[in-house]
Amino acid sequence: MVKVRPLDRIDMNILETLQREGRISNVELARRVNLSASPCIDRVKRLEQEGYIERYGAQLNASRLGFGTTVFIQITLDNTTSDVFDRFKEDVLKIPHVVECHMVAGGFDYLLKLRLPNMDAYRIILAEIVDLPGVIKNHTYVVIEQVKKDEGLPLKANEQL
Repeated sequence: MVKVRPLDRIDMNILETLQREGRISNVELARRVNLSASPCIDRVKRLEQEGYIERYGAQLNASRLGFGTTVFIQITLDNTTSDVFDRFKEDVLKIPHVVECHMVAGGFDYLLKLRLPNMDAYRIILAEIVDLPGVIKNHTYVVIEQVKKDEGLPLKANEQL
């Protein structure tokens, strides 16, 4: 197991920069956080090894790629037992259009986020979801407009709390 050290201000600046600009060169990153290149890359490698950085990737334009319809589906299961939860999780992981799945507390059990090309595709995927073992109720919310987009963790805002 990797020993995890507390994060300092420089680590936080590195993380803030990398989550906005994952393709930044190490030299430019080092310049922005006021380090030389070698200690900067050492810190980045440590942040990766300690699990603070999970992966790097590009943010794709869903509409341009044919995934312009976003829906959220509330799912209620017939029982709240670990075997029912495990089976639902196993099944929902197999549905590629489900891009997020959250087990929640409250009036239902799961909240799914789907990215789809259109409402016809939604109808096909919905039929697959409602037929999963244990699903007894669902409510769908179609996104009309995305008001705020996930731009990463609010690291600087967390410092103010």
